[in-house]
Amino acid sequence: MPSYSHKNILDTLQFSKSDLEFIVDKTHRMHALHESGKAFGILNGKLLASLFFEASTRTRLSFEAAMERLGGRLISTVGFQFSSISKGETLYDTMKMIEAYVDIAVIRHPVEGSSRIAAGAVNIPVINAGDGAGQHPTQALLDLYTIISEKGKIDGLNIAFIGDLKYGRTIHSLINLLRHFPVHLYLISPDELRLPASYKKNLEGFPMTWEETNDVKAFWDADVAYVTRIQEERFPDHREYEKLKDIYKVNKELVLASKKNTTILHPLPRVNELSTDVDDLPNAAYFRQAKYGVVVRMALLCLSLGVDFE
Repeated sequence: MPSYSHKNILDTLQFSKSDLEFIVDKTHRMHALHESGKAFGILNGKLLASLFFEASTRTRLSFEAAMERLGGRLISTVGFQFSSISKGETLYDTMKMIEAYVDIAVIRHPVEGSSRIAAGAVNIPVINAGDGAGQHPTQALLDLYTIISEKGKIDGLNIAFIGDLKYGRTIHSLINLLRHFPVHLYLISPDELRLPASYKKNLEGFPMTWEETNDVKAFWDADVAYVTRIQEERFPDHREYEKLKDIYKVNKELVLASKKNTTILHPLPRVNELSTDVDDLPNAAYFRQAKYGVVVRMALLCLSLGVDFE
């Protein structure tokens, strides 16, 4: 597959625009195979290590479902207390052992940069399923695929990000992908939770444009609104979290006042920032977003293992 050369998936900055277009095209193909029942067996005989050292529901189950739906198998560990890391074993040594057992590994870890340590220890493909407040590349890829699937395009869209732009790794990762496209961003957050300067610097020289505001009503001009929770677990001072936790609430009344048929996305889990009364609106796409995640990860597992599925 000369159009795609990434064995590991660690960081959204590793992808070019042509990589992203290739992944979207391959995911469309995988989606069709999955819907027709022809995807099962593509990874027959392959074994995945599902290594989740930080809490997860959607990402872990999505990867495991993806492997099972491709006919592969998996082994897993969930939480430090159920791994030898709790005995003092280094992540490097853990990964060297894992390498002896499986063909590919997916890892979530609370420490930023841990996926690179994991990948550097082994020769099998490693996929970052979230490391601290840093990167969550497969979430970003499924978010990009969701936007394209729901809106039929990406170029020219106005996209609003609402909530915790400082600690939200899903936002950091998706913005790194969107910078390759001529889109306009509304970055909606309290001043204390604005997008870090390092991520803004990554946007220089790309066709994306953006503006910052703390007014949630700015999303009325957006084609897509990406809502996120305030990341309680990332705050060094819990009092700061208590002050900001309910600063935004997107509800049905707010969505229906939009000037556009704004597609509502959320990486989940939600707390108070997105009301359940939005769920029955046709433009509420966050549960479809989770479903898209399975076919995206099915495609990525095959691509990382170098298994084609034309």
